[in-house]
Amino acid sequence: MMRGETNQTFERDFILLGILDPDQYGLLLLSLILIIFMVAIMGNTVLILLIHLDARLHTPMYILLQHLSFTDILNTSNVVPMMAFNYLSGRKSITFAGCGLQIFLYIIFLGVECLILTAMSYDRYVAICHPLRYPILMNHRISVILATVCWLGGTINSIIHTNYVLLLPYCGTRTIDHFFCEVPAMLRLSCVDTSQYEERVYVSSVLFFLIPFSTILISYSQILRIVFHMKSKEAQKKAFSTCSSHLAVVAMYYGSCIFTYLTPKSSHTPGQDKILAMSYTILAPLLNPIIYSLRNKDVLCAMKKVFGKALSHRNENF
Repeated sequence: MMRGETNQTFERDFILLGILDPDQYGLLLLSLILIIFMVAIMGNTVLILLIHLDARLHTPMYILLQHLSFTDILNTSNVVPMMAFNYLSGRKSITFAGCGLQIFLYIIFLGVECLILTAMSYDRYVAICHPLRYPILMNHRISVILATVCWLGGTINSIIHTNYVLLLPYCGTRTIDHFFCEVPAMLRLSCVDTSQYEERVYVSSVLFFLIPFSTILISYSQILRIVFHMKSKEAQKKAFSTCSSHLAVVAMYYGSCIFTYLTPKSSHTPGQDKILAMSYTILAPLLNPIIYSLRNKDVLCAMKKVFGKALSHRNENF
């Protein structure tokens, strides 16, 4: 890389076109996104606190769920506040360092969430298909190891990709047709051939999206096979409802990621990429605590217990 190209790469800001039009409909959509953002933050925060406060929830399933909620908070917080600030201020620019940090964090959270969802499906598979062996195959120590591996894998993957993207020469337009700095959108701005790197992105996407998604589908197919042979119709109905809800969120999350990163760029437009990115940066953090926990009997009992204690303590003070 020549010195002139290096200077051009590091010294100029990027412009984020965003997804909101500068009119009343754009402001309405932003208001909706901010409401979703705040509800997602509150829902995931409450879930983390409930799991921390209630000893009955100190199990492998809820330990992994706690990590999922933490990832959701960080993931949506990495994108939405900047998007809202740029729209309201009319600024739209982001520094090279800011864009690099956003890419680094985004790739970490994306990878960690994919792996955590896979670990959670394994937990449910062991609990339902091998209940007698659950204390051996899935215990507190194993859940901590799985969570650590998920964060380590996401961080290593992010370091590799962020380092490459930031070293690319951007000697032309600095206008990113997206609402945050995402790798595919950044690659379109480079003035060098990125085909070899795109092959590495494809391999990474297979490891973090396709293989985990296939693992989840296999786990749930085995779970549904066991459920199908249950004698209790009520238990069957409840299990099918839970599994279908989980699979709906997984399909939305992984489907968007797989389409964005594993299909040729010519098969989708920047507009489609923006809509798909909203599903795993804005909608998924909202739906995950609802689907995976707030419909869960144990979590609802813990919520009643914690808030009941808080209310009784408040009444005593008055």
